[in-house]
Amino acid sequence: MSLSATEHIGLSPEYRVNEGRWPIIDRIEAWLESEHERLPLLVPIGFAAGIAIWNLNGDSALLMLVVACLGLAFLTFALGLNFRISRIVLLTAVLLLAGFATIVFKSMLVASPPLAKPWVGTISARIERVEDISARGAVRLWLATGGHQGLPEKIRVNLPIERNNAQFRPGTVIEAKVRLMPPPGPALPGGYDFARQAWFDELGATGSVLGQPNVRAPTTAEGPFWKGWRDRIATHVYGSMGEATGPIGAALLVGSRGAIAEADAEALRNSGMAHLLSVSGLHVTAIVGGTFFVIAKLLALFPWFALRFRVPLVAGAGAALVAVGYTLLTGAEVPTVRACIAALLVLVALASGREPLSLRLLAAGALFVLIFWPESLAGPSFQLSFAAVATIISLHESAWMRRLVARRDDGLFRRVGIAVVSLLLTGLAIEIVLAPIALFHFHKSGVYGALANIIAIPLTTFLIMPMQILALVMDAFGMGQPFWWLAGKGVALILWLAHFVDSAPGAVMALPSMPRWAFAFMVVGGLWLAVFAGRAKAFAMSLFAAGTLGAFFAPHPDLLVTGDGRHLALVSDGKIILLRPKVGEYALSMLSENAAIQTPPIALDDWPDAQCSADFCSFAIESNGRRWNVLAARSPYLVPAMELAAACKRADIVVSERYLPYSCKPRWIKADRAFLQANGGLAFYLSDQRLKTVGQTTRHQPWSQPRIEVAAKR
Repeated sequence: MSLSATEHIGLSPEYRVNEGRWPIIDRIEAWLESEHERLPLLVPIGFAAGIAIWNLNGDSALLMLVVACLGLAFLTFALGLNFRISRIVLLTAVLLLAGFATIVFKSMLVASPPLAKPWVGTISARIERVEDISARGAVRLWLATGGHQGLPEKIRVNLPIERNNAQFRPGTVIEAKVRLMPPPGPALPGGYDFARQAWFDELGATGSVLGQPNVRAPTTAEGPFWKGWRDRIATHVYGSMGEATGPIGAALLVGSRGAIAEADAEALRNSGMAHLLSVSGLHVTAIVGGTFFVIAKLLALFPWFALRFRVPLVAGAGAALVAVGYTLLTGAEVPTVRACIAALLVLVALASGREPLSLRLLAAGALFVLIFWPESLAGPSFQLSFAAVATIISLHESAWMRRLVARRDDGLFRRVGIAVVSLLLTGLAIEIVLAPIALFHFHKSGVYGALANIIAIPLTTFLIMPMQILALVMDAFGMGQPFWWLAGKGVALILWLAHFVDSAPGAVMALPSMPRWAFAFMVVGGLWLAVFAGRAKAFAMSLFAAGTLGAFFAPHPDLLVTGDGRHLALVSDGKIILLRPKVGEYALSMLSENAAIQTPPIALDDWPDAQCSADFCSFAIESNGRRWNVLAARSPYLVPAMELAAACKRADIVVSERYLPYSCKPRWIKADRAFLQANGGLAFYLSDQRLKTVGQTTRHQPWSQPRIEVAAKR
């Protein structure tokens, strides 16, 4: 095409110069033009990517990120700002830096160095919060120490429930002897990092109360009125629904989960219904949607009002007030706040006559949450909730789904059938999308969640919660008990369903620790599917498939060692063999999940290839044609140095919870206390002689620095 021809059709100078030189730019520009309405969805993704870079690399990534963004800016100006791709590249650089800066600022804002080592002593502190964990036989006290005795400003301790006192309320100053520990990091590679959550909660230590605390200065303040209401409603629900169903009923209504039995909670998790226990989208939607519907219908009964005022606007305002009030009543936890923000955006859309559910609305809500709570990006709650809503919106925006649910002159039976099929397809889509997130964070995922939720979600939304609200209202007239009875029957049905699904064959899919690259591939593929249309979806599907294969074919660890060195698990032939026959429920669950094994454990004493004494166990592992000899200590007592040195020399790996002398020199790894303090929990992959440590993924984060410094001094 000649220059005059290009001028004739009005192309920009930059485009004319590059048209014949870089045809790939022409194709990209044409594709972006076809997707221009969906490009704003990339804004929260770019912002989240900046946060993710900090999560992976900490502050040390700043130089690398600045250099990369400068390179993107240089590329932008080299192409020229008249190209859409140039503007997108420049905006990406800005969003990456903005996301990184936001999480760095939040981390600095809440920075409070955690306790460096265990501490026992008597403290005088003010109660800031009292948390019910009666299912564990305790209450949890959040205390402000004022930094006295060199302790962190805020600590958390568990108090046996029989030692609780009605005077232990927010504002009360107590004196107590406590045992404190630094907030624990992941015990094993890929495990839950409580230290991260504690850092952003400004929590410097956790522990327990020794003996009976004394009240030094009682408080007369009642605290926030919604906190008192929440406690009174939870207590009222317990008493009205009974011990069997009351704890679940209180969790559904006001988010009070402390009294739920662990067996019930585990069954709900394994059946894919754990989301019912956290006040989030489902609960806020039920409350706000019901309020909007009731107000709109009541106002429509008055023609004088309906003809002069916009009923949706008034109903939306009333529902918004209820949304904010309900969020405060349930404790204003981050998942509830996220759901409240989403509900408010939906109400604004309804009041203005726009589409109430759209990906743009979801993107706006996600960006708002990430600006104020950037740390939530790394947590499963944020990922699961936004992924579920994005899946619902994307599925119901698809042409084939619109055709399926389109209104027709069908009979009642056919309409009900279409509704059930639609609900089932939605549940299956959500399970497929959420499974990788659950497997990455928890190493297991419920298989039958879609089927269970077909019953549980309508039952909760249209029976249990409405009956509870009616019961609270009717209790003012002494007539609430029939409604409590109906709500209790609904909860009993959900619990029966949870235990039935949990006990079904193959109810839980378990995988070992997933490679980060595999999870990243699935996330990028899923986001691409949600954002873009057309032939680009084939690329997204290939990314998702590659990540799925990487997750399913991830190797099982041969040996797991917790960060304290007390627990060792050998993984062999689908069995998990434990060094210590007596192990706590939490430690057993953690080891089993990381090994992706659901069968009961075997004691190492009973393993044919192991030789155990009171102090040590030695055993061999065959892997990839090589024999690995392992020596593991299981008592804190000293043994003769010469014998220990000889045993270490014959071993490839030595594991001990105490310090071992210099003379102990195994052929590969000496994982004693010094090594474990510096590196954390361990996972051995012997087929390729690879060691994975907790420190590899947490060492760069600020909450891990005190442990590293203490280990270095030793």
